[in-house]
Amino acid sequence: MRELNLDRLRTLVAIVDLGSFAAAARALHLAPPTVSLHISELESSVGATLLLRQRSRVRPSGVGETLVARARQLLADAEQALEEVKRQVQGLEGRVRLGASTGAIAYLLPQALEMVGQRHPGIDVQVMVLTSEETLARLSGGTLDIGLVALPQAAVDGLSVKPWRRDPVMAFVPAGWNAPRTVTPQWLAAQPLILNAPNTRLSRLTTEWFAAAGEHPAARIQLNFNDAVKSLVAAGYGATLLPHEVGQQDMGGPPADPRIAMRPLKPKLWRPLGIAHRTGEPEPATRYMLEALWALKQA
Repeated sequence: MRELNLDRLRTLVAIVDLGSFAAAARALHLAPPTVSLHISELESSVGATLLLRQRSRVRPSGVGETLVARARQLLADAEQALEEVKRQVQGLEGRVRLGASTGAIAYLLPQALEMVGQRHPGIDVQVMVLTSEETLARLSGGTLDIGLVALPQAAVDGLSVKPWRRDPVMAFVPAGWNAPRTVTPQWLAAQPLILNAPNTRLSRLTTEWFAAAGEHPAARIQLNFNDAVKSLVAAGYGATLLPHEVGQQDMGGPPADPRIAMRPLKPKLWRPLGIAHRTGEPEPATRYMLEALWALKQA
């Protein structure tokens, strides 16, 4: 059996509903021979008679009734699909797939998500915890729409990566420690450390910060979940280096943990972030999410 054509199914349903070929032709704005051709092609495709021509009305055969029932469902599904697509094109509905690190998700995304939710409630933002390398790979593969990535990044064909924020990296130490007001690589290297996993950009940044001062400390443990790292610091297990998302408490971040003291670094260290997406005009849902993220850009 060849594939069913929606136009021919629509003609079949119209004939059954209106009772004649002529009435269906008028309703569908088709020439009568075109209506007859549609039914002939359908009957040839299924290999059976679909309509019974009676004196006063055309009625479906047994096979015809089965096909008409399925045709109504297919036509309704097609209409629904078109309506959903139209709503996405108009920006009333849609899906955005976004990748970011745990820190960005915890402290930087909530305000942007709230903004999109209030202005465009039909848009579903799906967030995935990914490294910058994973994010760029998924953007290139078409399985992600927006990524928050550490900078710098090598240029990737088909992707746009622009600077977004630059947040200071700070020392997070147990509050009970006698830590200096400003933390140096030499002091921190002498302490038990909890550092980021080695496959992250933050790990490379902190390694370079220590190395510039001639320090190469070994961590007690390496993790890629900032909240877990902070929990270990609060428990007195060690100190760490993490970005401090400026204004994170104003953006709905958790209140400061009294068991943790935060100290600036000397020399200073910054964690730059960028927004990545595919080049070209984004879909409306993606554009709205990008606008919300750019609203959080630091001066």
